[in-house]
Amino acid sequence: MNKLTYRCIFCSKTFEVSEFESIRRLKKSKNQLRFCSHKCFTQHKSNIGTKIIKCTNCNHTIIKHISEINKSKSGNHFCSKSCATKYNNTHKTFGTRRSKLEKYLESELTKLYPKLEIQYNNKTTINSELDIYIPSLKLAFELNGIFHYEPIYGQDKLNQIQNNDHRKFQACLEHDIELCIIDTSIIKYLKKETAIKYLNIITTIINNKSKNY
Repeated sequence: MNKLTYRCIFCSKTFEVSEFESIRRLKKSKNQLRFCSHKCFTQHKSNIGTKIIKCTNCNHTIIKHISEINKSKSGNHFCSKSCATKYNNTHKTFGTRRSKLEKYLESELTKLYPKLEIQYNNKTTINSELDIYIPSLKLAFELNGIFHYEPIYGQDKLNQIQNNDHRKFQACLEHDIELCIIDTSIIKYLKKETAIKYLNIITTIINNKSKNY
């Protein structure tokens, strides 16, 4: 009996099917002739609606659903939360809420610890923002200004901020992260000597923590 040759559209393997089997498959479904095996047919179905793209940060190949791709307003896609955080920290076009002290600390800590991964305004680790987070040391810092202690915008707003601070502290405990809260409420106008004071506090804690790792 004559056999017909086909190429599987999933694995690209060449396979042969008898004329009788070809007719039987065609009657059942035209798609049956496009795959060399039921396994290839099943895997193809599971990948329908997906697309192979590159991680915006590390360029690794990833598979995402087209609907998820279309939802992205920025057009950026990442293979992990770590890649998303690294990319967002180095490509910020926003962030006016960051104080001058935070910007100063990021600049200086980057110089002092060039080989240490330090994340700023990380929102992925505990689903709440951490001002400074060092994954390898499981160490985080929060710089709490006067809005965390006094009702500048009313008591309701202060209660909301303090409740969020409490949830953030509990989340760090659950993730085994040491959270150091630094009171910066005395700052009205940032002076270099004041900024250096807070930098020294943070570097001392980092250095002491590093000794245990």
